[in-house]
Amino acid sequence: MRGAIHMIVTTRLSSSLRPILLDFVSICSPPRNFSIPRRLICAAATKANGGGGGRSGSIVAPPLLTQDEDFQKIDVNPPKGTRDFPPEDMRLRNWLFNHFKEVSRLFGYEEVDFPVLETEALFLRKAGEEIRDQLYCFEDRGNRRVALRPELTPSLARLVIQKGKSVSLPLKWFAVGQCWRYERMTRGRRREHYQWNMDIIGVPQVTAEAELISSIVTFFKRIGITASDVGFKVSSRKVLQELLTKYGVTEDMFGRVCIIIDKIEKIPIDEIKKELGFTGISEDAIEQLLQVLSVKSLDDLEDILGGAGEAIADLKQLFSLAEKFGYSEWIQFDASVVRGLAYYTGIVFEGFDRKGKLRAICGGGRYDRLLSTYGVAQGEGFVTRTGTRSREHCMCFGQRSPRSCSHRCNCSQRQRPNG
Repeated sequence: MRGAIHMIVTTRLSSSLRPILLDFVSICSPPRNFSIPRRLICAAATKANGGGGGRSGSIVAPPLLTQDEDFQKIDVNPPKGTRDFPPEDMRLRNWLFNHFKEVSRLFGYEEVDFPVLETEALFLRKAGEEIRDQLYCFEDRGNRRVALRPELTPSLARLVIQKGKSVSLPLKWFAVGQCWRYERMTRGRRREHYQWNMDIIGVPQVTAEAELISSIVTFFKRIGITASDVGFKVSSRKVLQELLTKYGVTEDMFGRVCIIIDKIEKIPIDEIKKELGFTGISEDAIEQLLQVLSVKSLDDLEDILGGAGEAIADLKQLFSLAEKFGYSEWIQFDASVVRGLAYYTGIVFEGFDRKGKLRAICGGGRYDRLLSTYGVAQGEGFVTRTGTRSREHCMCFGQRSPRSCSHRCNCSQRQRPNG
């Protein structure tokens, strides 16, 4: 907490040293509301960007405005779905992000970052996902289709492909980055968010998943969250794969079915059945499938699927490793956890609050065939990831935040950090 204490002291000192010149001006001059002409803003931006440099024609002069338009007041609110970070919120954000980074480095991860602006095709490769309809995308002045990144994973894949054989496996990378999704805003979910990702590349064993969950548990403990506050639902996409194969569902329908199953706790069960029916699954198969997905015991699942499959073996190994890592009380089996992203291939997990008041806090899983999505051949057991998307969710239970921070998030006052 040394860094947090330093921030508090600095803030208190700076707030006591008020600029004399500003006080003098405020006494001698009555307050005024300034309206900035839009052409002056354009001119200032042009000079700040280098004036006459750059590609010819890249800066277009603003049209002439009437006097009334010239002094039109600027909307001081940020665009819908975004937010400002005044000093008190920035202190909290820095405190939280520092914990992200410290935990990542503690587990041996190296920090990376990627452009906020990527080519649109990088995200469209994952066909059939809802993310296709959530892109902030446009054509730039060079007639290139680009998009603000909605997540970090495709950029990670691009960088790994770019580096190729110049890096040795396994890789352990982490990133904390700003992402954008044009979607309906709900509690704790805006159109702009920051995401913490940790990725292990080149470890085929379940030890990778076990380590990632351990790192998140370590993070929660550092900010005062306990196993009585948060847990992890764990399953495997192979469970669903084995079930769908049993009922004759083809491989090309797997991603679509996963997206529907991922909505089980979000929409009525009748809607789930209706959407599954549209995929061509028989009514009997739908009933059997939903019955299996309600299983909460690994032993019960083994009775249904048998003990010979990969899904059961992977899950047993994960729970055994959780015992050895010392976080077995944090995890539980839940067959309905499949995650909505179509690239997951093995174990998946999702953090949840035990009181059931929040959305998924964090989540992740294995995606052995991610790079093949981008035209690169790879072996099995290549990548495992985890990430947390919402700073609000991570802070809802925290008890050790800097005492001077005020907390503006979509949580009740009771859930805010003490102090």
